[in-house]
Amino acid sequence: MTEPPRKRMVKRPTGGTDEGRPQPARLKTAKMRTPSQQAWLERQINDPFSAKARAHGYRSRAAYKLTEIDDKLHVLKPGAKVIDLGLAPGGWTQVAIERGVRDIVGVDLLPVDPMPPAHILQMDFTDPSCGPMLMDLLGGAPDVVLSDMAPNTVGHRQTDHLRIVGLIEAAVDFALEVLKPGGVFIAKAFQGGETAELIAHLKRHFTDVKNFKPKASRADSSELYLVATGFKGRPTP
Repeated sequence: MTEPPRKRMVKRPTGGTDEGRPQPARLKTAKMRTPSQQAWLERQINDPFSAKARAHGYRSRAAYKLTEIDDKLHVLKPGAKVIDLGLAPGGWTQVAIERGVRDIVGVDLLPVDPMPPAHILQMDFTDPSCGPMLMDLLGGAPDVVLSDMAPNTVGHRQTDHLRIVGLIEAAVDFALEVLKPGGVFIAKAFQGGETAELIAHLKRHFTDVKNFKPKASRADSSELYLVATGFKGRPTP
């Protein structure tokens, strides 16, 4: 009598659960990191957009926020003049250059590795001398002003909130002063009452204003982007 065929033993894949889904990667050691720092690093390791950015050579996952916005607007193109406020580490400027922009200047408090043909200033954007320097380097009025700025926080919620709002307002004021008619302003903001006020302010000077939540913006973040198109011209005194 012949024996029944034996069942082949299949080794369960490693790195997954019983349901077959991969387990989140965890850091093996904290190395003197605080719990919040540890959590942030683990989130970065497991974040698909961070992995895509590393594979593509982008300096930050924020690059995918701008690519998604520009896929809808198509404003980053050859011949456009662009100013990038708060460009460090350079993901947004990389996207602009990749899409054909050659006239681009940026500023940040932090040092940024060169990205030819971009001109980069390391200074405080709120310094009164910064705006004229950006305009001199650009050599004309911008078609697009980008702002992914975020202030240094001090840990006091109310103070940090005021700094955030103040920086957004400074970016708006700058855009209204320098943009070409028909120009575009894209800026990071945060959900709250002040956002509604900013949108109302922008609507007085642009033909269309929307808030936009890119897929690359984490779901648990209050971050959103103000996208204003069709600049009507400089406000009258």
